[in-house]
Amino acid sequence: MTQEHQGGSRGWSAARKGVWSRLRLTSLRLRLVVVFGLVALTAAVSASGIAYWLNRESVLTRTQDAVLRDFEKEMQNRAGALPEHPTQDELQRTAGQMANSSQRFTVLLVAENPEGQTVYGSSGGLNGFSLGDVPESLRETVTERQKITSGNKYPHHLYWQRIVEDDTPYLVAGTKLIGGGTTGYMLKSLEPEAKDLNSLAWSLGIATGLALIGSALLAHAAATTVLKPVQRLGTAARRLGEGKLDTRLRVSGTDELADLSRTFNKAAEALEKRVADMAARDEASRRFVADMSHELRTPLTAITAVTEVLEEELEFEGGGIDPMIQPAVRLVVSETRRLNDLVENLMEVTRFDAGTARLVLDNVDVADQITACIDARAWLDAVELDAARGIHARIDPRRLDVILANLIGNALKHGGSPVRVSVREEPGGVTEGAEGTEAPGEGAEAADASGGTVVIQVRDHGPGIPEDVLPHVFDRFYKASASRPRSEGSGLGLSIALENAHIHGGEITAANSPEGGAVFTLRLPRDVSAAESGEKSGDAGNEGAEGDA
Repeated sequence: MTQEHQGGSRGWSAARKGVWSRLRLTSLRLRLVVVFGLVALTAAVSASGIAYWLNRESVLTRTQDAVLRDFEKEMQNRAGALPEHPTQDELQRTAGQMANSSQRFTVLLVAENPEGQTVYGSSGGLNGFSLGDVPESLRETVTERQKITSGNKYPHHLYWQRIVEDDTPYLVAGTKLIGGGTTGYMLKSLEPEAKDLNSLAWSLGIATGLALIGSALLAHAAATTVLKPVQRLGTAARRLGEGKLDTRLRVSGTDELADLSRTFNKAAEALEKRVADMAARDEASRRFVADMSHELRTPLTAITAVTEVLEEELEFEGGGIDPMIQPAVRLVVSETRRLNDLVENLMEVTRFDAGTARLVLDNVDVADQITACIDARAWLDAVELDAARGIHARIDPRRLDVILANLIGNALKHGGSPVRVSVREEPGGVTEGAEGTEAPGEGAEAADASGGTVVIQVRDHGPGIPEDVLPHVFDRFYKASASRPRSEGSGLGLSIALENAHIHGGEITAANSPEGGAVFTLRLPRDVSAAESGEKSGDAGNEGAEGDA
């Protein structure tokens, strides 16, 4: 049950990550949906706004024209029948008659009675329509006498205005009888029309929302159509980057995406051919170096034996070598040794390149191993050792000796004396992951500690390494100065040292000390076999580079 639950949790997490990856802000799918949605929203809002405005004006204008015509007719027929100075009862009665018209508006009539007093007559609807309900600007316009001109034949006209009271729209109109007399005002509620317009607005809003949803669905479908080839292209590119050079895309159609897929297939085919050619040339080069090294060993063995005899003759006081040819003999001896070292280094490099190297692990005292390396090469007077006994590590002693010999020899050759070698312990593992190694057979003595790192520093007191040379010190056959193409070394020493460190799961770094001189730092795990087992258990599917024999 626990495994099922964990599996379900992982599945849900993967699905959620997949959805989020499709909807992240930088997703082309989301951007397409947003753009489609904005376009649809803009179009729908614009169309709905125009439709609402046109319908609103049509509804209000139609209602307004009908009310104003009716009011104007009532004013002419009924208010026009009143005497010039009516009484309040006459005004009240006439206002009630006018309010009973087909449009059912409220009427307020204003006039002067025979005594010269202003009297009012209201139909009494809408809680009493009074002169205070009429906007002052409208009252002034209605009562103002207009100048008679050729274009204006009457001193008074019908004026109207829309107002809002308590969120309810109203139409207010007023006019004065031609020739003087009664002034009439009308108040008409536009609430039914407002409700109709609100219903229309809701309908248009719903239509806009549906259009937005529809555009989002269409955008999603369009994005899926467009992005599926792009996703397939991305997957194929990742597979190509992982080294699966036979990856190809299925091409269908004649659009731009199909052209892109064809271009990708052509590029992948060209890359596969180029990599295959390079791999073949590299393999041929490695095979040539390996064959050449093996072929050279046979004559070199004979030459080395002869040079050893010549060297013994040189050291023997009563030897039979002519003093005139002794320098030449010494040159032959030294060059033979150099050639022998070069062949051995080339064979070592080919083993690393071919992946046939192996480690022979043993439990060693690091201080004793460094001392033995220095003593075997007669470097005791030129090297200062700062290493406490008792620091044990499970490593390959021969390969550690090769690393130390190259680092210390390089410091003595190119740096300045004295060369200082220091050893310390650090908790934890090496930063760089260990490459695969092959542990020795059973019965080997276990290391004192299964974890931690041994750090060995080799520092000289020379001028240091130029900054432009520093990134290339471990390159094969790299020479800092093109004017000195020939040197005593083979140009492979530091490269072989780095490969030996890597096969242990360690690392070598080069830097310049602030106090002067170059510093090479070697970091090795204290137990290579434990580092190897941890690497394999952490990633059982990864292939590690094999060790050296």
